[in-house]
Amino acid sequence: MRQRTLGNSATRLRKQLMEDHTETWMSCTATYLGVLKKLGVAGAAVKPVTVPPLHPVPTVGWLLSVFVRDALSRLEATKARVTSIFGNILKMESTKKMTSKLAGKAAGTAAWVTNVGNEYGQVLMSVLTAAEGDGLLPMAAGLMRRYREAQVAPPAVLYVGRDCCSLTGRTGTSAMFSEWDQLVVRLDVWHLMRRFARGVTTESHQLYPQFMARLSYAIYMWDQDDLALLEKAKRAEEGRDSYIRLSAKELARHCRRYTRGAAETERLIQELLDQFWDLRNDLGVILIDHERMEAIWSVQRRHLSCIQDPPGVALYTKTGELTKGGIRLPVYRCARGSTSLESFHLHLNGFIPGTSASALHFQVYLLEGLVRWNEDRGRASVEGAQRLVPRCYDALLQDYLKRLTQEFMGMTLVETYTQPGEYTGELIGVEYLFSQTGAVLEDLGRDPDAPDGLDEADVEVVDDDEGEEDEGFGELQDMQFLHDQPAAAAAAAAAACSADTDPVSREKSAVETGMDVAEGDGPDALGPDGRSGYQHVTALAHALVELRHHTYATQLKAREIIALWEKLLDHDKEPVAFPPRHQERLVTGRFKSLRSSRIPGVDSMQRSFLGKGAGAAQSPKVSRLVEAIFMKLCNVHSEGRSLGGVQDSRWGSVLRDYNTIRDVLFVFIQAHREEQGNEHHLPPQYCPRTRWTCCWYSGCPITVSEGEPCATSEAVAAPST
Repeated sequence: MRQRTLGNSATRLRKQLMEDHTETWMSCTATYLGVLKKLGVAGAAVKPVTVPPLHPVPTVGWLLSVFVRDALSRLEATKARVTSIFGNILKMESTKKMTSKLAGKAAGTAAWVTNVGNEYGQVLMSVLTAAEGDGLLPMAAGLMRRYREAQVAPPAVLYVGRDCCSLTGRTGTSAMFSEWDQLVVRLDVWHLMRRFARGVTTESHQLYPQFMARLSYAIYMWDQDDLALLEKAKRAEEGRDSYIRLSAKELARHCRRYTRGAAETERLIQELLDQFWDLRNDLGVILIDHERMEAIWSVQRRHLSCIQDPPGVALYTKTGELTKGGIRLPVYRCARGSTSLESFHLHLNGFIPGTSASALHFQVYLLEGLVRWNEDRGRASVEGAQRLVPRCYDALLQDYLKRLTQEFMGMTLVETYTQPGEYTGELIGVEYLFSQTGAVLEDLGRDPDAPDGLDEADVEVVDDDEGEEDEGFGELQDMQFLHDQPAAAAAAAAAACSADTDPVSREKSAVETGMDVAEGDGPDALGPDGRSGYQHVTALAHALVELRHHTYATQLKAREIIALWEKLLDHDKEPVAFPPRHQERLVTGRFKSLRSSRIPGVDSMQRSFLGKGAGAAQSPKVSRLVEAIFMKLCNVHSEGRSLGGVQDSRWGSVLRDYNTIRDVLFVFIQAHREEQGNEHHLPPQYCPRTRWTCCWYSGCPITVSEGEPCATSEAVAAPST
């Protein structure tokens, strides 16, 4: 099961084992009965005989358990091999092809699978995330730390499918990799051409292939020396001097090509549009949609400089030679663009067998597949490397054998093409998704994180008609996960913001606020869920939001919060209970499980692969109080901010304030419990995220089983770290 190819699943393995065992058992039984028949006496009564029964084949669950335990024994070395890959030319792309296979409790929580590759086709990192924006900041920080600690020179170029440039300030990609100040961000040419392709009426148009070929010609030009050598070899091979046809595969393999320059490309594209503007096919259907193409050309014109080859960077590597017509032709490998990652996405979908997998099995399949993919790509990237050699993907065994053979034989029997180092601690795959502390928020009608303050639709008009879900041009707005920052840093920032405020005036403001709330109870108000008592919820939420600029709660503020808490109705005081995202087994119906079974070690194994207390995201709508707090924080932070050229998202600011409120309130809960002896029951939503302290607080009637995250921590989809 280690081989990560399409269809290599535990179910297929069990069927194969069942078939082999059945054939062997039937063959042995037939041989035994045949011998008895030969030894029998003619006319004698046949005595009944017994044959050994067919031994049962292990179940699918047993095979998966053995496979996961085998992977667990190599977990540290496997992660180390993934985090030991480097490159000078990086590519970053996202795909949705894998997210639908994530099943169980984490089903539906991942929106993208983001991969970072190098010029050899190897993958430096593969993570599941909810959004391409701020959700990738921890991944970028881990990559920069990997290069820094290994003392490897930072990459020179990064190819992306979006965020290549900005109208004002730094781009989101440049700000993400802030330590690499010399990094050149380039747009993949294929993505630019696909944007122009959306300006045609239909891709089945008779003139569409010619239009795209001319568009490629406007961007690239072939190296004339390489082209002349290939034509000479082709004529010598075919034995004629007349017209010869060069295939696209031959050109890409033996010839280098370069970009023409932004000015020349703009001129050629304008000529192309002028020539094809009113052309029609035999049925009279026009090729170009004038209104749409005008909008595309007005926006994409500024991206022509983003697709040019970076100066001083070698994009072609000679990997070998071959003879054609008696002439030696070089074989090149191109590092331009993100084509290698697009190819990897097709294979990545085959890493996960079947149509779905739980988070644990998803993680194991992904790690095993990444290690094998990188080793194969590393072998293929070495010039003159043997193609038919013994293959082994066990890093520990390879390293041990290499040291022994060098000591006793002075040579290496099996070459390793990826040199594993120490695990850097970077989160990979599902582990990265579960580490994100954020909540699912509603789409408020616009993208507050647009770099120039405009909606994405205003900046990129052509993205409105995006039909391919794998492009990743636009941000996913119906599900946003918030980027978490340490609570200590948030508290320090809050303290700095409130350092100039007079403590006496703050206490006076708190008292006045409490009096205003007490006097303004008024009639019973209905909340969004149709239940009464919503005015008490908003009053408490208002008082709690005021704590975002403080590192502690004064006695007056504490009494105000307690008084507001006691005014809540009983259903608002109940602990947060999230609806189950996944049911492990059926307890009702025809196919219900008659008995419960427990496999020892599953919880500890899940913590090893996915992290302790890892859990999927939940929505704050379950609690009216938590939802009211988030609504007020969203009103405070109406849009993202740009500080020193670095974009600070709206959702990141909201979550930092929420974490500050929660930390301040927890300190108050501890002090109040010691002084008052638990006379007042405070909101259980604000228990700490660790399950030990949550269960320690007597006011929180929530019990947590081993290996499961605290339910209160998921009020904002923040699994324990």
